Amino acid sequence: MSYTLRIFQSVADLPEDWNVVIGNHNILLSGEYFRALENSRPQNMECYFVGFFKENELIGGALFQYLNFLQHKTFQNNAIFCSIRNFVAKKFSRDVMILGNNMLTGQNGFYFDASKITSEEVIPLLEETVYTMQNEIRTTSLVIYKDYQSNFVKYFEGEKHRKYFRFSVQPNMILRIRENWKSFEDYVNDFSKKYRARAKTAKKRLEGIVKKEFSLDMIRKYQSEMNVLYQNVAENAPFNTFFLRENHFESMKENLGGNFSLFGYFSNEKLIGFYTMILNNKDIDTYFLGYEKDCQKQKQIYLNMLFDMVEFGIHHHFERIIFGRTALEIKSTIGAEPTEIFGLIKHNNFMINPFLKTIFPSISPKTEWIQRKPFK
Repeated sequence: MSYTLRIFQSVADLPEDWNVVIGNHNILLSGEYFRALENSRPQNMECYFVGFFKENELIGGALFQYLNFLQHKTFQNNAIFCSIRNFVAKKFSRDVMILGNNMLTGQNGFYFDASKITSEEVIPLLEETVYTMQNEIRTTSLVIYKDYQSNFVKYFEGEKHRKYFRFSVQPNMILRIRENWKSFEDYVNDFSKKYRARAKTAKKRLEGIVKKEFSLDMIRKYQSEMNVLYQNVAENAPFNTFFLRENHFESMKENLGGNFSLFGYFSNEKLIGFYTMILNNKDIDTYFLGYEKDCQKQKQIYLNMLFDMVEFGIHHHFERIIFGRTALEIKSTIGAEPTEIFGLIKHNNFMINPFLKTIFPSISPKTEWIQRKPFK
């Protein structure tokens, strides 16, 4: 069967049935989400949308992101070691093309109608698309297939992917909400005594703090303050491939509406922290957050944010909360468990590519951590 592909740089050009075929199955591949990206993508990012057709019928779609690192400091610490790593990273990878979404953890790069095409047919089609993007849009230093679970990696074991280095950096932390959790109290009662006491202590620390869900108008009102709080967290991270624009949360709420939630924490009417979530069918994808560092220590704001996300998920009957690949240990203390995810990476310089196995670990951070087991 013959398949064709079309590359779109603007959401306005997407086929009318894009959401029916693709976006309704994963909001992170929807026209609304793509429009939010289009209006507020990071400065060093370009996005392209690809539609796949069987004859003239749309059967699938994909997201490609180009990231430019020439003017971007990937490693944030000012230490000489990080300066050297930034220098090496720029020499090694001036830019990268990703099949997937670099702003979230998980396989959010493509969706196909399984009744119209098999997984075995999908992979060659993705290969063709990568080749087309590199030739028609721009050739990059690196090409990355992002975030696949181990049961899907088997499809990439053919001849054309032997030049790719398979890598795994950090696992995706996922909490599966149990059927017996009808309330937050049910969830906490499933903890061992140690972790129940820890949850109660954290909640007490938050006394005096007012939590509010933000409307679009409130997001606009507190946009600058949220950007400062976000930067507090982002600039403290050891590794960043982009920074959000100040209008990003406004654009997300404008386009996703009720599928995007933002909650703020106030102390004496001053915003001291916030977190965001994308409501994606039966899943919650936790998104970006920010907080004042001093309040974080005093009030355990981050831990309380995690608990509040769980409470929201239970109350609204979601099945999973996708917590991503950061702060692994503290996320395990609230019951999230690691799911190993993998990617494939290739350098377009044939002299460098054979040494990826050696080079990649030296510039890609991997944190040692202890998985906690809070449940009885």
